[in-house]
Amino acid sequence: MASRRDSALNRIRLRHLQCFLAVAESGTLRGAAERLAISQPAVTKTLAELEQMLGCTLFERGRGGAKPTPEAESFLRHATASVQSLQSAVDSVLRGPMAPLKLGVLPTVAPLMPPVLQAVLAAHAGLQLQVHTGRNAQLLAQLRAGELDAVVGRLAEPDAMAGLSFELLWAEPLAVAVRAGHALLRKRGAAAPVWAPWPLVLPLPGTLIRHAADGLLARLGIEPRAGVVETLSVSLGAALAQQADAVWIAPRSAVLREVEAGRLQLLPVDTAGSEEPVGLLLRSEAGPIPPALRTLLQRLRGAAGSAGR
Repeated sequence: MASRRDSALNRIRLRHLQCFLAVAESGTLRGAAERLAISQPAVTKTLAELEQMLGCTLFERGRGGAKPTPEAESFLRHATASVQSLQSAVDSVLRGPMAPLKLGVLPTVAPLMPPVLQAVLAAHAGLQLQVHTGRNAQLLAQLRAGELDAVVGRLAEPDAMAGLSFELLWAEPLAVAVRAGHALLRKRGAAAPVWAPWPLVLPLPGTLIRHAADGLLARLGIEPRAGVVETLSVSLGAALAQQADAVWIAPRSAVLREVEAGRLQLLPVDTAGSEEPVGLLLRSEAGPIPPALRTLLQRLRGAAGSAGR
């Protein structure tokens, strides 16, 4: 056992670990090849070398992609830590400050980010994070231009996705929130006459979530009659709901913190069918994922469960 382990340790190279991590993250050999900027046969060969050294199969290949085996799940944790440690060691002796990680985040997703960003900063001492917010189309344009390293955003139309990769993190439904104690919480139904006396807070026109919100209102037969405020600002939406008795329609992640704090409550409205895919977007030809961005992705995957509920 010891000789087999020593043999593997002597033969495994950084390229083997980088290839393994790229396949694990992308879920396909083709996706890994794009991230590493190498050919797919080179990925297959490198992965086969690693499997031969370890004496086990790491991925089950099929039409659905490359599915990690139990051995791969175990190896993933240690391989990730090894690559991150090596990167930190190199950074510790290089001259100049560490390059900042430039991240784009939708305003409606931003409330979920503090624990994720805190974990990334804790794992990478001295890292500088630059977080930009804006419309999805704006953030994707900045990502494509190289002004951002990654975007936590929504899947866009095919033309807007050219040159970008998308990893689904969660499918997020809309939520309808009002202040605690709002009169609507004591009424039944969601017909237009019931909602009519209160203003609505809706996403900005031209956004994917506004399209979903309009569809929800049409399905419920609700026509705004007391005025509409259009915004992507989470803080403004929350303030209008709390202070102006407005009915706030926004992605669930945007209202979650206020609901958990007891300042807002969700109306019992069926929002099925309003889900929008939220994920991590990267440039397809950006090369290997830097350690800090890899940590960010792992933490986002962990946060996806609570966001999608």
